[in-house]
Amino acid sequence: MAETRNGAEARGGRGGATYAEAGVDIEAGDRAVGLIEQLLRRTHGPRVMGRHGGFAGMFRLDYNEKLFRRNYRDPVLVACTDGVGTKVKLAAEMQVRDTVGIDCVAMNVNDLIVQGAEPLFFLDYLGLHRQVPEETADIVRGVAHGCEIAGCALIGGECAEMPDIYAEGDFDIAGFAVGVVELRRVIEPDMVSRGDIVIAIASSGVHSNGYSLVRRIIRDAGLRLDSTPAELDSCRDPTGAPRTLGRILLEPTRIYARPIVRVLRAYTKKRVVTGMAHITGGGLPGNVCRALPEKLDVRIRKSTWEVPAIFRFLQAHGGVAEPEMWDVFNMGVGYVLIVRPTFADAIVERLRRLGEVAWVAGEVIRGNRRVRLVD
Repeated sequence: MAETRNGAEARGGRGGATYAEAGVDIEAGDRAVGLIEQLLRRTHGPRVMGRHGGFAGMFRLDYNEKLFRRNYRDPVLVACTDGVGTKVKLAAEMQVRDTVGIDCVAMNVNDLIVQGAEPLFFLDYLGLHRQVPEETADIVRGVAHGCEIAGCALIGGECAEMPDIYAEGDFDIAGFAVGVVELRRVIEPDMVSRGDIVIAIASSGVHSNGYSLVRRIIRDAGLRLDSTPAELDSCRDPTGAPRTLGRILLEPTRIYARPIVRVLRAYTKKRVVTGMAHITGGGLPGNVCRALPEKLDVRIRKSTWEVPAIFRFLQAHGGVAEPEMWDVFNMGVGYVLIVRPTFADAIVERLRRLGEVAWVAGEVIRGNRRVRLVD
């Protein structure tokens, strides 16, 4: 095998068809692995085992080092997988590759923590038209950064070069996350009670859902991704400069893992948080209901926050009906907690101290597992 990759056969000495002629460059793949190694190591702690480049990653669940001691009495592993959807089409068109990796981590770990779990480790999958090591490293750089934000280890992944599947310049990304929660701390819908309070946490923008509709609006309205529309003047970068429409739409999904885990750890005796929801495809109506038991509804007051400008911009240029907007997009709310009434104000304040924009948005009432959006 070494001779095939590095010697005469790789230079065509063997004759006949080659893998490179079929569109797959093994040497470029090896170089990409070398560039990625340092990105992975930034996310590793004492629980990651094994050498980079093995067939699988290893992670210790329990460990006894004095400085990092962490053992579980009755651990439940929680796992999920998700991708970024057609947001990657915008990223490819703009040749911006270092943000969708953050999205991929966010879409997974934000689902994971809903059950009360803390993220442990993450793996990614990249589907590529052609292996360009520097471009691949840009994508994985985003994944590694997302893992650092989430507090989990990136312990492996796969880069598949498939020119027959992906068009020139196209790529796809998916992720796989594993976390853990003590059995007695698992959060399930039957914990929610009438009178519990709904706390909303702000999104960072469109996140990673609804981009098929977003892209259609851009196409049909003739919008330019490099434009800076006056309606979006409030959407500025940290320096205060206007941001292009494309950059606003590529803003990474906010990762809520660290603040949510810290809130959950603050209440070790009482079950204060009774339900949570990651607001993805389906918006508030399609996701908060998943945290409810039978015979209970959630009433959310839309007047408690201002819908971000990007959503109204898309609605206006696409002629999208108001109910459709709420059924497709997060409309400014990326995550929801349902908590006991006496702890609501304290949890909002704690989330704000952790850097989140959080507020009381509604309450649990009698019903049948529906979300009632009221003015």
